[in-house]
Amino acid sequence: MTDTHHYFLLSVSQSTLNYIALGWIGLAVIIFPYLLKTISPYGRYADKYKGPMINNKLSWFFMEVPSFAVILWFFYNTPNLENKMVLTAYMLWIIHYFNRAFIFPLRLRTKKKKMPLSIMLSGAFFNIVNAWLNGYWLANFAPKTHTDLLDTPHYIIGVAVFIIGFIINQYHDTILIHLRKFNTGYKIPHGGLFKYVSCPNYLGEILEWVGFAILCWNLPALSFAIWTMANLIPRALNHHKWYKQKFEHYPESRKAIFPRLL
Repeated sequence: MTDTHHYFLLSVSQSTLNYIALGWIGLAVIIFPYLLKTISPYGRYADKYKGPMINNKLSWFFMEVPSFAVILWFFYNTPNLENKMVLTAYMLWIIHYFNRAFIFPLRLRTKKKKMPLSIMLSGAFFNIVNAWLNGYWLANFAPKTHTDLLDTPHYIIGVAVFIIGFIINQYHDTILIHLRKFNTGYKIPHGGLFKYVSCPNYLGEILEWVGFAILCWNLPALSFAIWTMANLIPRALNHHKWYKQKFEHYPESRKAIFPRLL
């Protein structure tokens, strides 16, 4: 087994990795107010962008597959997979990004839609940073010995929250995909948590990475959860505003992403 501390041409200590994660969190906090005031030009807002564009399905693949590949690489080079927390963290990440990179793009009913190349590249960079931070910690700094999982409640809670979030995300993504079955334009989504919020799929994804952070209980995982919220909360607010402007009888009781709160 090679020295895991030299993975990806960079050798860092645990304290250095924590400082990098804190800097990444700080960047999310700084950028969040800007994201609240802007609209990322993809999906229903892609017509606002004038630069190079790429096929929507291909762009989702190239944006998400780096995270899958980076974590898979760390997984195959991690010496302490007997630790069930480490193995579980890898499996949850791999399942999520296998879906996002290989299954989700095939399910999309957006033949004519395109995504800005800049969005795809920035998304890929974002995914590489998050995957490297979390993969490096799991490969090098996770506990080397197995402990009784019943003695570590954050393991049980983290896995449960992740699974609940994954189910919420998948269920409501499916509702949205089926709405475009006949390519007849946008409609008001109904069913499940759409009764309470405009973007329950985003709520589910936030829960996934909050659960992951609880499971791993470290700064790299926390940084990813914070970045997920920094990206998806503004996106949900924009969607909510768009729905209310487009549909005269849009349900007034719905919030954007958190039931009864926001």
